[in-house]
Amino acid sequence: MAKTKTANLSDPVIIKKYANRRLYNTETSSYITLDLLSQMTREGREFVVVDAKSGEDITHNVLTQIIMEEEQRGTNMLPVNFLRQLISMYGDSMQSMVPQYLESSMDAFRKNQMQFQEAMKGAFGGGPLAEIAKRNMQMFEAAANAFGNAPGMPGVPGAAPAPTPEATASEESKDDEIALLKAQLAALNAKIDKLS
Repeated sequence: MAKTKTANLSDPVIIKKYANRRLYNTETSSYITLDLLSQMTREGREFVVVDAKSGEDITHNVLTQIIMEEEQRGTNMLPVNFLRQLISMYGDSMQSMVPQYLESSMDAFRKNQMQFQEAMKGAFGGGPLAEIAKRNMQMFEAAANAFGNAPGMPGVPGAAPAPTPEATASEESKDDEIALLKAQLAALNAKIDKLS
């Protein structure tokens, strides 16, 4: 029976890993990278990685490899002390409890994160903080216009293109504007701190 192109999103995607270390997405019939698997993970898309020759489930190894690559890029989320403690748990009598504990802790962290985000949406949706949020966004857009599309801020609404050499003549006025924005931002942060 032929597989339809519209796969059920609740079913995990089968990824085959070949001896040449290439990853093949059976859903899209295309080769993919670890970066794409990382993106799928962030989007909540379930997948299973199997060794193409033996059929063995190697998802754990591939996910660990993704974490190692992210850590090597300088996006260190795992502190050295945590890694040492984790390594020391291997072979310990409590080793079997660690995965369940870490999974529960991460679930609790995610729930807290979602609750915080919802609370912030509620706080900025209306009332006295809505006006502050609106002014912050206006200042952010003004700063984005002053800096152009800076690295790390792609697609910022209202962001101007990078300044040309002719535009650098007004650099001093921009410095003054930036100093003013910084002062306003510091004042807003102080007000927010007082409210919380």
